[in-house]
Amino acid sequence: MNRRLVLSLTLGLACTGAAAQTPAAGAARRLRGTVVSFDGSTLVLKERSGETYNLAAPPNLAINEVLPIELAAIQPNSFVGVASLPGEGGKLRALEVLVFPEAARGSGEGHYPWDLQPGSTMTNATVADVVSVGQGRTLKLRYKDGEQTVVVPPGIPVVTFKPGDRNLVVAGAKVIVTAQPRDDKLTAMRVLVGRDGFQPPM
Repeated sequence: MNRRLVLSLTLGLACTGAAAQTPAAGAARRLRGTVVSFDGSTLVLKERSGETYNLAAPPNLAINEVLPIELAAIQPNSFVGVASLPGEGGKLRALEVLVFPEAARGSGEGHYPWDLQPGSTMTNATVADVVSVGQGRTLKLRYKDGEQTVVVPPGIPVVTFKPGDRNLVVAGAKVIVTAQPRDDKLTAMRVLVGRDGFQPPM
């Protein structure tokens, strides 16, 4: 796998703390939405808030395709990123699970606030144990500073990623864009994109 693209995704998912909730002036921003148009140099994005952004797209724009996989892909020793909300009994309730390719193991490791939903967190960690509960799973996740127990209900999106290209960034495509202010304009640094309307759930 192209390690530069893997690392670009790693950086895009590694925002922690307050920066993941409310970016400071000049900080990278994570935008989720639908592509309006992309001509190779400008990406027009309708963000989930309803706001439209015109983003500069540099020649080295990193693009990764996000694709769905089976729940069974989550195995002991998998390195995963799980967006969650507080659940019952001190456990977390997963909103999505990203199974990282082995080349990206360790990226963004830890447990920190996330901006998928109000009150959500992200846990990037190694799966220490997997217990089947009905059609769902309960995961024990361990990272360098602690551990979390996460319930993954049936139907929760489980995804991975692979290198993509600009041909995926078409009108109607669902994307997550990491953008950086440059010269008074937002510049797209990396794009996570789903094929055929698939929504990256992170």
